Amino acid sequence: MNTKKIPNLSVDCVVFGYDTDTKSLNVLLLNRYLESKSSNAILVNDFVLTGYHVYENETLDESASRVLKELTGLTNLYKKQFKAFGDPNRLMDEKDSLWIENQEFNQRTVTIAYYFLLKTDAVAIENNKHKAQWFAINELPKLGFDHEQIILEAYEDLKIKCLQDPIIFELLPDKFTINEVQDVYQSILDIEIDNRNFRRKLINKKYIVPLDEKQVGVSKKPAQLYMFSKDIYDKMFQKNYLISI
Repeated sequence: MNTKKIPNLSVDCVVFGYDTDTKSLNVLLLNRYLESKSSNAILVNDFVLTGYHVYENETLDESASRVLKELTGLTNLYKKQFKAFGDPNRLMDEKDSLWIENQEFNQRTVTIAYYFLLKTDAVAIENNKHKAQWFAINELPKLGFDHEQIILEAYEDLKIKCLQDPIIFELLPDKFTINEVQDVYQSILDIEIDNRNFRRKLINKKYIVPLDEKQVGVSKKPAQLYMFSKDIYDKMFQKNYLISI
C-alpha cells in the first residue's frame, strides 16, 4: 500500500462511547506528551483526538476507518463525517507549534472530522500503546489543537442525529432494557425524560422487539429484555420515509 501522506490534509476522529455502569457518554482521547531533548523539561502534556494525515491513494472514509482501527482494533462501526476544520489559526497555539515542529507536519493543515459510536467495553485501553483514556463529555481535560471545538460540534451533531435515526443502539448491548435506552437518550441530550411516556412510545415501535428473556445477575426485579431490529426498521423507513424515534 502506498503510504505517502498528504502533508496538509488530515482526519480527526471523535470516538463516542457509552458506559452502561456510569450511564455517561464518553470520548476516547490520547495523551499528547513531549519533553525537551536538551533538559527533559515537559513541553506538552495534554490530550487530543486520534487522527492522522490522509494517504494519497485512499478516500477520506478509508482514512478515518484506518485511524480508528489503529487505535481500537475495531472496524465496521457507525461513523459520520460532519465537518471540515480549516481555520488558518487552528494550530497556532505555542504548544501546538512545538508539537508540529517535533512531528514535522504542515502547520496549515485542514482536517476532516468524523465521529464514531461504540460501547466503551469494546475497547481494551489498559495496554493501549497510545495511552488512550475515556473522559465523560462534560468532564473533558485540557485539549490540544482545536479539538475541544471539534468534540463539542460533534456532540451537537450527535444530539440532532439521535432524534432522527436509531443510532443510539450502536451504544447499547445487543439485548437491552427500556430503562437502558432511556438512560442513553438522557445522557446524550442531558435532559430528564418521563419514564412512563417514554416506555409507552418505545414498546409500540415494531423495530423494538421483545425477547423471551429477562435481566440476569441483578439485585432488583429483573427487567424485560429487548433487541433492535435493523431489518424491520429499514423496511418501515423505506415505506414511510421518515420515522420518529
